[in-house]
Amino acid sequence: MPQALYVFDMDETLVNGDCAMLWNAFIVNKGIVNSPDFLAKDREMMALYAKGEMDMEDYLAFTLAPITSIPASEIDSLVDEFVNTDVMPLVFPEALTLISQLKADKTPLLIISATVTFIVKKVAQKLGIEHAIGIDLLMENGCYSNKVSGVPSYREGKIQRLKSWVADNEISFDEIHFYTDSINDLPLCLYADHTYLINPCVQLMEQAKQHSQWQIYSWGN
Repeated sequence: MPQALYVFDMDETLVNGDCAMLWNAFIVNKGIVNSPDFLAKDREMMALYAKGEMDMEDYLAFTLAPITSIPASEIDSLVDEFVNTDVMPLVFPEALTLISQLKADKTPLLIISATVTFIVKKVAQKLGIEHAIGIDLLMENGCYSNKVSGVPSYREGKIQRLKSWVADNEISFDEIHFYTDSINDLPLCLYADHTYLINPCVQLMEQAKQHSQWQIYSWGN
């Protein structure tokens, strides 16, 4: 029986919401952001993401600017609170069941997300998923900057990051199973051996018409 690696997108796939947007609302509620149009601009940029048209570096430069002067240790503590209060209640029950089954079978699991690493790793930890890849940020004076370090795990970059991760880790597998909702993940959908669409967006559903082997699931409904 082939050894499988199960790879998951995070936002709108494991979690019934987008963690980046949830985080931005969280830091507004905490009083870290005072700009009245911050969340409106966030929604505008995420609308472009939904269509596969967002410039990720522009998005990060804008949305992370409010935290670049706060020590990373303080941000990490806030992320712990955020994940507990705002993310975990939104995890799809079907995702929890699947993760539990795979862990019982000792199947290697990996989250790969276009959300920043300091959030992705905390969510993965709470879900009991050992491995996680997010967009890495340059550190400046002990703070997270709003500048990307290395290849962002976004669109085709997810494949590059996955290949690098495989090369760096002693995990052997024969096939990749990938779960996502987003058209931005089309490259990885095509790269994986088995693709599963969770409440897919309209554009990804259109792509699925050309790939009858892809499985489509409606979670949380």
